[in-house]
Amino acid sequence: MKIQPSWRLLALLATVAAFALPAWADTYPSRAVKIIVPYGTGGGSDVLARQISGRLQAIWGQGIAVDNRAGASGNIGTEAVVRSPGDGYTLLLQNSTMVVNPAVSGKLNYDPEKDLTPIMLLGLTPIALVAHHSTNIKTLKELIDYSKLNPTALSYGSCGVGTPQHFVMELVKQKSGVNATHIGYKGCAPALNDVVGGQVPLAILSANLTAPHVKTGKLNAIGISTAARYQLMPQLPSFEEQGLKPLDFSIWYALMGPAKMPPEVVARIYADVQKVLQEPAIRDNLSAAGVEPMSGNGADLAKLIKSDLVRYAQLARSANIKAD
Repeated sequence: MKIQPSWRLLALLATVAAFALPAWADTYPSRAVKIIVPYGTGGGSDVLARQISGRLQAIWGQGIAVDNRAGASGNIGTEAVVRSPGDGYTLLLQNSTMVVNPAVSGKLNYDPEKDLTPIMLLGLTPIALVAHHSTNIKTLKELIDYSKLNPTALSYGSCGVGTPQHFVMELVKQKSGVNATHIGYKGCAPALNDVVGGQVPLAILSANLTAPHVKTGKLNAIGISTAARYQLMPQLPSFEEQGLKPLDFSIWYALMGPAKMPPEVVARIYADVQKVLQEPAIRDNLSAAGVEPMSGNGADLAKLIKSDLVRYAQLARSANIKAD
């Protein structure tokens, strides 16, 4: 026997549905928020988290803790967020390493598309190819010509096997015909030290790390990985400008949360962080750290994650990039 609900009950349910979630959004956050950074201190993700959290504390009137949980190429911290309640009180500040990991290591313990709520894009850092000044290689054409004459002479350092920098250089090699042996360092800093010191002729690194050494003439900047030029190195042409099309890669930074976060809470976080990113002092601080603030909502981020998972997987196969 089918029971028909009364009109009064239907009206009550409709009222609850209409007002419960917006009221929740209006009171969010009502307690402290944690932002997990799945990397160590001092990197782009950490800088962004601390810049944003400082201003959000003033806007929200609640404490915000930045929790660095480094390890397993960012997977330890990310998994901690995946296991957290989707109420908006545990957030994740990730970067594009997340979409590179499955291409290099295979299946993860979480699904980047299903187990996280994309909130917004925050910024990006381009990747630059540089040469020690003694090589006299200053452009992509000069690099190609040198490689043709010396097919076994070149090697390049990167921040590590399977890092975004490694992927970009392998794509440059595929598109240009340059031959260079990869040397995967344990991080960007030692690779930078060796190319500045002349122990390795080439290096592919986060562009902001190379900028001071290009300015002093110790390094020659050959190309940048984004289609548009980089504000810290506006004189440096992109690889696309030098004929390698399409080639538009960068290290991007994004804010996420556990799956199934309420849309109203996501919208509140997005709106308030957008305000923070527009503040001149914040933009200056991020620029000094090599991060270009950018605008992109959750839908933009979800689209980027999906496309990057595909293109990094394809490149890993074609360049035979595998974890150590």
